[in-house]
Amino acid sequence: MGSKAKKGLFHQYLVQLQRHPLRTKAITAGVLSGISDVVSQKLTGIQKIQLRRLVLKVLFGAVYLGPFGHFLYILLDKIFKGKKDSKTVAKKVVLEQLTSSPWNNLLFMIYYGLIIEGRPWMHVKTNIKKNYPSVQLTAWTFWPVVGWVNHQYVPLQFRVIFHSLIAFGWGIFLNLRARSLTLTKAK
Repeated sequence: MGSKAKKGLFHQYLVQLQRHPLRTKAITAGVLSGISDVVSQKLTGIQKIQLRRLVLKVLFGAVYLGPFGHFLYILLDKIFKGKKDSKTVAKKVVLEQLTSSPWNNLLFMIYYGLIIEGRPWMHVKTNIKKNYPSVQLTAWTFWPVVGWVNHQYVPLQFRVIFHSLIAFGWGIFLNLRARSLTLTKAK
């Protein structure tokens, strides 16, 4: 694809983002969640793409992650009046990490266990008790830096997109980590 065509597509994307911000962010989050899952499936050795899992990951991104991020970033900017000084950005990051980060990780673990894997609640609950603390602690070593960059340098309309791009890599990392833990336990 030529650079002129790429510029045209990007321009169209920006127009959609301006006219329909929630819809555009939801679709973007869904598409990136889906691509991340395809890459994860391939990197973890799954030969044939698990279509059900893929669709459910796309739905989670489009129905939850995109809209949640859209409203979260608007709310944070309203609470802190759009300020971008270091002290305000630090407050935004702390608030985000103490509220939405634990919630998002917990919700994803529940969704993944119950809906994607189809496991009974007792298995999901046991998995959460066992793995949630390490997932959240790992998130707190990585996502505050992303949050800082996002709140400090990324314009409001692009924050969900930036977050979704980073989450693309984060999802792959988590899948590879889960796969290595499974292989280690199997030995």
